[in-house]
Amino acid sequence: METSQSNEPRTSSSAPVAGATACDLVTVPTRQGLEAVDILRRAAADAVGSVLHDDGCGTLGFLVPAGTAAGWDVPGSTCTGTDGRGLRTAPEPPVEGSDWLLPPGEADLATDPVVLRRALGEAARVLEAADNCR
Repeated sequence: METSQSNEPRTSSSAPVAGATACDLVTVPTRQGLEAVDILRRAAADAVGSVLHDDGCGTLGFLVPAGTAAGWDVPGSTCTGTDGRGLRTAPEPPVEGSDWLLPPGEADLATDPVVLRRALGEAARVLEAADNCR
């Protein structure tokens, strides 16, 4: 499966953010991310937390609990820790040039990393199978 050249999220500032929530951010290519969102939503309405779409980088970012970055090892994805800075979660997206696909308040704040890992793996397999059928 092909991935974009850079899965690194753009950040707005290294300073602490007032009203921020402690979360890490898992970024994946948009296509895989959208497939994972569909998988998570079919599994259970509350299985997916807030999701950020960064069209400029071609990525989707899943908010996950703080500390997830320390053990994240899913190929084709990047997990960025917020180092205690947290993320602004409403109403404006925390990254310039991005927008919420699933904003805070319409979903749980964070997606369970174990559930996300499974959904991303399934999404990669589905997309690889679809690409091989062409």
